[in-house]
Amino acid sequence: MDDTTGGVRIRRGGPGDAPAVLDMLDSAVVWMNARGNTEQWGTTPFSEQPARTDQVDRYLTENLPYIAEVDGAPAAALVLDSGPDPRAPIAPADEPERYVRLLVTDRRFAGRKLGSALLAHAVDETRRAGVRLLRVDCWAGGGGELVAFYERHGFTPTETFLAGSWPGQVLAQRVG
Repeated sequence: MDDTTGGVRIRRGGPGDAPAVLDMLDSAVVWMNARGNTEQWGTTPFSEQPARTDQVDRYLTENLPYIAEVDGAPAAALVLDSGPDPRAPIAPADEPERYVRLLVTDRRFAGRKLGSALLAHAVDETRRAGVRLLRVDCWAGGGGELVAFYERHGFTPTETFLAGSWPGQVLAQRVG
């Protein structure tokens, strides 16, 4: 399903989007590092890490990927799944859910509210699937800016976790 709102087209993604998603992630790492954030995603571009490129490939083939395009160019990505990554220290919900596995915007398109558009799309997709729970986990460091971003989009913090020394926050939203 394609969704076009405000000049942004949201479409289903797939394996052919891997180079664009890796570019988005690489641009995010550079941007975060320039702001002094080397803890969230490290300092090495995703495209230079075989485990990360494999992860992106899995996301685009095993899950529900969506790409936001601006003037035909891939500008942001969202990946939905039916639960958290089984390797993550996060318990699955005791009911059906949709889980945001990835949300990233190419920094060239920052400020266009593409993350907001993709999260609204995630809510719609969750509702269309007849599921009432949408969850996400994110980095809880750096003063909680990312947690606050999700709260502004209707999510409520539910549980914290540590992945090694990486602080994480799970957030949930009820979809009616």
